[in-house]
Amino acid sequence: MPAAAPPPAGSPIGRSPDRDWSVAMVESTMARYTPSSIGGWSYPVGLYLYGQYLTYERTHDTRYLTYIKDYVDRFVKSDGSIGQSFNSLDSMQAGRLLVILHHETGQERYRKAAKKIVDRLASYPRTSDGGFWHADTASRAHQLWADGVYMVNPFLVEYGEEFGDSSYADDEAAKQLAVYGSHLQVANGLLRHAYDESKSAGWADPGTGLAPEHWCRAVGWYSMAIVNVLDGIPQHHPRRAQLLGILRKLAAGLEKYQDPATGRWFQVIDKGARSDNWTETSCSSMFTYALSRGAQQGYLDQHFRAVAQRGYQGVLARLSVGSDGRTNLADISVGTNVGDYAYYIARDRATNDLHGLGAFLIMNEQLRGD
Repeated sequence: MPAAAPPPAGSPIGRSPDRDWSVAMVESTMARYTPSSIGGWSYPVGLYLYGQYLTYERTHDTRYLTYIKDYVDRFVKSDGSIGQSFNSLDSMQAGRLLVILHHETGQERYRKAAKKIVDRLASYPRTSDGGFWHADTASRAHQLWADGVYMVNPFLVEYGEEFGDSSYADDEAAKQLAVYGSHLQVANGLLRHAYDESKSAGWADPGTGLAPEHWCRAVGWYSMAIVNVLDGIPQHHPRRAQLLGILRKLAAGLEKYQDPATGRWFQVIDKGARSDNWTETSCSSMFTYALSRGAQQGYLDQHFRAVAQRGYQGVLARLSVGSDGRTNLADISVGTNVGDYAYYIARDRATNDLHGLGAFLIMNEQLRGD
C-alpha cells in the first residue's frame, strides 16, 4: 500500500505542545465560516481577524490575508465609502483591518474608510476630562468602559504610523488610556468595568460613579490596549511615564489574583474564592499577552514572563480537538454589559466564541516561541 498522504497544513492530529495552535485555530475557524458568514462589521470579528493577520505575518499563507480582505470588502466600496456611522467605540475596532489592508495592498479605498473613523472622533462625545463615551447614545452617555480603550486606541496609533499622522494619533491614544486609567484603576491595581461621570447609571456607585466589579475581559481589553499604545508612541512622549505607572500597578494586581491552580484568571477577577466563579479563557489570553509583551519590551519586570507562561499553559489546557478534527477553545464569556457579580457569573460559557479565538491568537503569536 502507498504511504498515507500527510495531513494538510494545520489539520489537527491530536493534542501536542509543539503543534502550531495558531494555524490549527485559523484553519478550523476558516472551515467553520466563510468571509460572508463569519458575521457583520463588529469588534469580535475584527479582533479574531486581527489575530488571523498576525498568523499570516508569520506563516505568509496568502489564504489568511485573502480571507480578511474578502470580509472587509463586504463593507468598503471601491470609492472608499463604508456604511458605518461609527457612533460607538465598539464599531471602530475593525478599523485596524483597514489600516492592515492599506499597508498590504496600497489601495486608497482603505485609507478613505479608515479616515472616516478619525474624522468621526473629532465630533465624538467626551467626558469633561476628554474621555470618549462608550457610545453616542443616551444609555451610554457620560460612560467610560474599560473595553472601549481597545476598540479605538490601537487603531489610532496604527493609523498614525501608516498615514503619517502620528502626532495627533499618539497624543489622543495616550490621553484616552490615561483618562480611563485615572477613573477606573483602584487601590488593588485592577480596573473596574466602567465609570459613569453622571453617576446616574443603575450600576454606578453614587459617590464614585464606578461599576461594582472587576470583570475580567474588560480589564483584558485595557491590558492589551495600554501595551499596544506604549509600543506605538515615542519613547519621549509626555504621557509615557504615567502609562507605565498604570501598567505596572495593573500587572501587580493581575499577578496577585492569578489562579494558582490553573494559571488562568476568574470571570470576576478578585473573587476566585467564591465557589460559583470560573476561570475565563479570553481574558486569560489577554493578560498573558500583555504581561509577556510588557516584560519583553521592558515595561514590566522580567519575572512577569513566568507569570505569563503560567497563564499560557492554563489557556492551552482548555484547547481540545473535536471528532471533526477541528480545534476548540472552551470557557469564553459571551459579550457582556456592565452588571453585578451574579450577572457576570451567569454569562454563558461558550466554546469558540470569537472574543476568545482572537485573544488566543494574539497571545499565541506572542508566546509560542517563548
